[in-house]
Amino acid sequence: MKWVTREGAKTDRIACPWLIKRFIDQEAEFLFVPKDEVLAVARREGGKSFDAPGADYTHRAKKCSFEVLIEEYELQDPALSALAQIVHGADIPADMHLMPEAAGLRAIAHGFSLTCPNDHEKLQREFPMYDALYAWCQQRLKQ
Repeated sequence: MKWVTREGAKTDRIACPWLIKRFIDQEAEFLFVPKDEVLAVARREGGKSFDAPGADYTHRAKKCSFEVLIEEYELQDPALSALAQIVHGADIPADMHLMPEAAGLRAIAHGFSLTCPNDHEKLQREFPMYDALYAWCQQRLKQ
């Protein structure tokens, strides 16, 4: 399936594709388009939209898009829940204090956006970071 979101991805728009590819749709294709084209492109492509105004999966009830996807797809993984708290804090500055790791993730995500303008390349570069952070969450929960 094609998944459509806004171009210029940073935190939530990189974390969501990682989540989608690893836990929801292994064959996912991601399209990054101008903000005002997200819904129309998703309709035209028969895809799903995320992290954009009016999207299928976007911020709601004080949750970031990553959290909404976990809820909607009923992903019952404690490590994903822990990772979601970090992503939430990194994506929503007012909540950054809730998880100490959130500030680091925010800094890294914004650094990638400054050094890598291509959204698909960002996915390629940042997916290993999310794999590592997920593994860290799993290990932390075992302790």
